[in-house]
Amino acid sequence: MTAERELRIRCVGGIAHNPDGRLLLVRRANPPGEGLWSLPGGRVEPDESDETALMRELREETGLSVTVGALIGTVTRPAPRGLYEIHDYACQVRSGVLRPGDDASDARWADAAILATLPLTEMLHDTLAAWGQLPRS
Repeated sequence: MTAERELRIRCVGGIAHNPDGRLLLVRRANPPGEGLWSLPGGRVEPDESDETALMRELREETGLSVTVGALIGTVTRPAPRGLYEIHDYACQVRSGVLRPGDDASDARWADAAILATLPLTEMLHDTLAAWGQLPRS
């Protein structure tokens, strides 16, 4: 394996459910995953904590301010050079009005029925199921 393929790019994702048990999702406006629905999140900037990065990314992509909670899990996904190492955290919405922004072409709260109809990023459904984080019906 080359050093280039071993490069790990630290990213964060937010797992937020509203009081009705719906899951917060965004449709990616840019690669990777352009046009697919995913958890909001993105890259951690140099000298930025996961918490700070996640609060910034959710505000940019959804217009919502969140409190970051516990780490739910970590996944890796292929990157153009290396791997995205994505650390997904529980989030609680504090304020804001849901609206797509920045790297999101759309944003929504999805229940189980809606989730089943959306084109999702690879392995998202299976990963959320394994972590017990799927939305309620």
